[in-house]
Amino acid sequence: MKKLPILLIAVISLYSCGGEDQSVAEIISGQNLEAIRAKKNEITTQQKLIDAQLKSLDSAIAILGNEEKLPLVNTLTAKKEIFNHYLELQGDVSTKQNVLIYPEMAGTLQRVYVKEGDRVSKGQVLATIDDGGMSSQLNQLKTQASLAKTTFERQERLWNQNIGSEIQYLQAKTNYEAAENMVSQAQSQLGKSTIRAPFSGIIDNVIKDQGTVVAPGQGSEVFRIVNLSDMYIEVEVPEAYLGNVTKGKEALVYFPILGDSVVTKIRETGNFINPSNRSFEAEIPVPNKEGKIKPNLSAKVNINDYTSEDAILIPTSIISENADGEQYVFVADEPNADGESIVKRTIITTGKTQGAAIEVLTGLNDGDHIIKEGARSVKDGQKVKIKK
Repeated sequence: MKKLPILLIAVISLYSCGGEDQSVAEIISGQNLEAIRAKKNEITTQQKLIDAQLKSLDSAIAILGNEEKLPLVNTLTAKKEIFNHYLELQGDVSTKQNVLIYPEMAGTLQRVYVKEGDRVSKGQVLATIDDGGMSSQLNQLKTQASLAKTTFERQERLWNQNIGSEIQYLQAKTNYEAAENMVSQAQSQLGKSTIRAPFSGIIDNVIKDQGTVVAPGQGSEVFRIVNLSDMYIEVEVPEAYLGNVTKGKEALVYFPILGDSVVTKIRETGNFINPSNRSFEAEIPVPNKEGKIKPNLSAKVNINDYTSEDAILIPTSIISENADGEQYVFVADEPNADGESIVKRTIITTGKTQGAAIEVLTGLNDGDHIIKEGARSVKDGQKVKIKK
């Protein structure tokens, strides 16, 4: 048995040898200032002695009890799991079918058949322009072409019977062909008085009102038509990911404004590296069944650029680094019945990070007990107690 400290024994002896003292009430009732001050000094001295006794007693308890204070730690068990790493990029929604429709001929906008928000089909008539009498001219040309056709057919029958000259036959044929060409040209020109939908979509804006004079050229837009079913996002991918970001890779697209996301795949990747920022383009289609996604909407794109089937993941916060720049964690042996274990500093190499987790490539095995809470306060070879 270990001996009590000499100081403790001395203090106890000193304190127990005091004589009979007057009470505080008696001293105060005596109205003697000197006696009161002396009593106060006496009590102060006793308080200091009591404090010293308590410290000595605590020290004796620690020695005689042979208590061992072990650091308390929490551990996590390493296990292999599937690890998908995503490259996060920013992009805006686009559509290749978002166009302004211009008139092909000058004239007054005679009729507008659609309004904003209408769904239209490819080839549907959207508006007509006053043709300025061109339809009447077309009817005259058709009449002339019909006469030229009849003349040619008669001349052809005579020519087949060896009646008439060759020049008469050729002139009739030329007149007929010229008349047909004039009819075709007039029909083509008259067709420009009708504005049709170039593709199926939604009329986003009716820019010119009925009765407005329009003409071909900039500033004479009549409609804006958008197809919201063929939306896509173009993102710029750093060239370092050229081998990992390829056609068919999974992409998660999140729209912060809508609070919604869609899962899709890369449709196409560019074949050109932009020398100004060392990146290439990737095109990602965006399904839009409900029509909520609009052109120019901002989006966050996460592209799956790496997958490991048996990765070991740990929190980045428990990793430390030594003077040589090596990363390490503390691994505990299998604990005994009391939860006590010896820790060992283990050098590791790490790979990709996803959120607060990082993949450990070497240094850890499946089933290792890794110190999680308390990792900063333990040392290599130290004995610890693991919390349950």
